[in-house]
Amino acid sequence: METKDKKIITVEASVKAPVVKVWEYWTAPKHVKQWNAASDDWHTTYAENDLRVGGKFLSRMEAKDGSFGFDFGGVYDKVTKNEFITYTIGDGRKVEITFSGDEDETTIVESFEAEDTHSIEMQRGGWQAILDNFKKYTETH
Repeated sequence: METKDKKIITVEASVKAPVVKVWEYWTAPKHVKQWNAASDDWHTTYAENDLRVGGKFLSRMEAKDGSFGFDFGGVYDKVTKNEFITYTIGDGRKVEITFSGDEDETTIVESFEAEDTHSIEMQRGGWQAILDNFKKYTETH
């Protein structure tokens, strides 16, 4: 991943599912709304996804008690079905995701440019928690 003067954080998970299923669950809004949260007291109330170069995505993440929420969105830079996605978040940071595997297991590696507000550990922990939630949802549905 090319970047200038930005710290890159990487999270990873191995999902016991074929890459075709993993890709569908990662990209279909009906599934995104089921797994896109870092903890049980958060949820995604809305998701849209135009999965193509230049296409946009958006998800609305909210605390279940209604105390806080935010939109997370961006534009796709590269998309290779079942293999690779890069996108630029609304604040200009880059994200790169690779999917590799076979019929039994898929490894997801997600690298992203850190932002300056929260600690590296907090950012890594949050993104890893969401990825872990994706793994759990995908393996049980």
